[in-house]
Amino acid sequence: MKNKIIIIAVIIVIIIVGIILGINYMNKNNENNAKQALNSFCELINNKDYEKMYQQITNEAKQNINSEDFIARNKNIYEGIDATDIKIEIQNCEKQNGKYNIEYKQKMYTSAGEVEFNNSAIIEKQEKEYKINWSSKFIFPELGNNDKVRVETLNAKRGDILDRNGKTLAEDGQIASCGIVPGKLGQDKEESINKIAELTGVSSDYIKEQLNKSYVKDDTFVPVKKISNSDTVLKEKLLEIPGILINKVDGRVYPLGKETGHLIGYVQAINSEELANNEGKGYNTNSVIGKSGLELAYEDTLRGIDGTEIYIEDENKNKKSVIIKQDKKDGKDVKLTIDSVLQTNVYEQMKNDKGFFVIMQPKTGELLALVSTPTFDSNDFTVGMTTKQWEELNNDESKPLYNRFVQKYCPGSTFKPIIGAIGLNTGKINANEDYGYTGTSWQKDSSWGDYKITTLKEYNGAKNLLNGIINSDNIYFAQSALKIGKDTLIENFNKIGFNEQLDFSLNLAKSQYSNNNGTDITGETKLADTGYGQGNVLVNPIHMASMYSSFYNEGNMIKPILKYDEEKSSIWKETVFSAETANTIKNALIQVVENPNGTANDMKIAGTKIAGKTGTAELKTSSDDTESGTLGWFNCFTVNNNSNDLLIISMVENTQNNSEGGSHYLIRKIRNIIIK
Repeated sequence: MKNKIIIIAVIIVIIIVGIILGINYMNKNNENNAKQALNSFCELINNKDYEKMYQQITNEAKQNINSEDFIARNKNIYEGIDATDIKIEIQNCEKQNGKYNIEYKQKMYTSAGEVEFNNSAIIEKQEKEYKINWSSKFIFPELGNNDKVRVETLNAKRGDILDRNGKTLAEDGQIASCGIVPGKLGQDKEESINKIAELTGVSSDYIKEQLNKSYVKDDTFVPVKKISNSDTVLKEKLLEIPGILINKVDGRVYPLGKETGHLIGYVQAINSEELANNEGKGYNTNSVIGKSGLELAYEDTLRGIDGTEIYIEDENKNKKSVIIKQDKKDGKDVKLTIDSVLQTNVYEQMKNDKGFFVIMQPKTGELLALVSTPTFDSNDFTVGMTTKQWEELNNDESKPLYNRFVQKYCPGSTFKPIIGAIGLNTGKINANEDYGYTGTSWQKDSSWGDYKITTLKEYNGAKNLLNGIINSDNIYFAQSALKIGKDTLIENFNKIGFNEQLDFSLNLAKSQYSNNNGTDITGETKLADTGYGQGNVLVNPIHMASMYSSFYNEGNMIKPILKYDEEKSSIWKETVFSAETANTIKNALIQVVENPNGTANDMKIAGTKIAGKTGTAELKTSSDDTESGTLGWFNCFTVNNNSNDLLIISMVENTQNNSEGGSHYLIRKIRNIIIK
């Protein structure tokens, strides 16, 4: 009997323990289900499945907010702050009155950075499912049901671009926004709209489309077109039309406009491709980005990174609390070596031509002016062009969007001093040797067939280096190229930077002596043509400035620079020529100007010593080509041996019909620049 009692007692204990364990298991299982419900709800937020989220909240919560308002509130807040990668880490879970109170830590990434905060949620079982007793506090603990989450962009300033004297070339300023207040258009709305369209270049259909948008009321300001704040004539004409209102808005401003168009470039709104390529760098869909010129080249320095503040606003529009704030970071200014007064002067000389000017201080390499014409006004890109304006600019045969000083061109006779310097430096030619030919045409022998080298004029005196440069004798330099030989020329071309990318703020075309990035000069006639800057020789103007600087700097090629704070007097290519060779060429170039027979004698200025070289490059594709034009060049530098010296590389296109020739046309302009 005693054993029976013991057995029954043991069974009872086992049953009780089993019941307790079962209850604990069920409680634990229920707790895990509650936790899982919270995690699943978090995943629905990440997946932006707001409809299913509403299904997962309690009946009590649904009494306080309907499906439509719930979806809109969650969507507007989470997507408005760009919330991603939302995660929770459960800290504690307690059961109270049949409900689970879960405390957790939440993290998410937003447009202002990572947010981390502690929160709690009540989970209860309804209709065999665990659901969230949701309120706005679930989104942020301090968010009341009548509060709003606001995102404010803290606009960063883009850095200014300044000239060497601190004059502004690009800045964040103000432009004018022209718009319409519909209720004030007057009785003849159609006529007013047509006038606005005519003045702004915006189609009347576009204006009507803007006026017909659902949000527009009689007193709404409807923006139509941004215009330059300095265009007072246009603003006055617009303000004569009933209903027109002009406000000031922030925008990038270029005080010199066309004078620095190709150099400074412009900014515009970032596109989707640029946004993807710059992911993680602080850009957003409202950012602007440098599109061309120095605005593009110095983008990383100039650009400001906007700050963002996400905060809670109560129903009285008071800032209740700040969720997160990312401070803005203003861009840095860029100071250039450019002299804006000289830049303006050069532009005025060239504004009606197709060509370029490169002006450099030959001792320091500082670029003082870079002008390409025709050009564009950078301000037009800030205010926005109509489709018609863009098509006119893009289809203009004079190519105003084409930046000529970053390209490469046939240099013609301006290349002869380079050939002469290579010949002297390698000992392949003797400066005093008289080649002894006569006439204005020459060929090596009958193996050239009908091909002959021609030169412009016959002259008295020895056919030597000095006279060859003074008289710009094609025959002398063709023979010199043959004497130097292909291999020596190629070796020295490479030595002075051909086929090489110059380390420079803007992307410059590589100079070449052979087509298709080749490294050979094929055939004797092509080699002879190379001697006077024809053949397949194409030279970038800024590279040409560096090559000519070697004649000023006793054989050292100076590195061209655009940033004022860069190291000055930096040598790019050291001792490409001996000091003796460089001075021989320099003295010959001085005689081109000083000697009465020199091809640039009209460049002579009393009291100023100038070394210069004229050049005409023929763009003929064959001897029968009468359609292709010619390029007129003039390269020179003053020889005062002080900081006021200038080295000028200039070119003008289509000089074949110019009675004074391209070089002399440029000389007249350069005289105006130097004398002024």
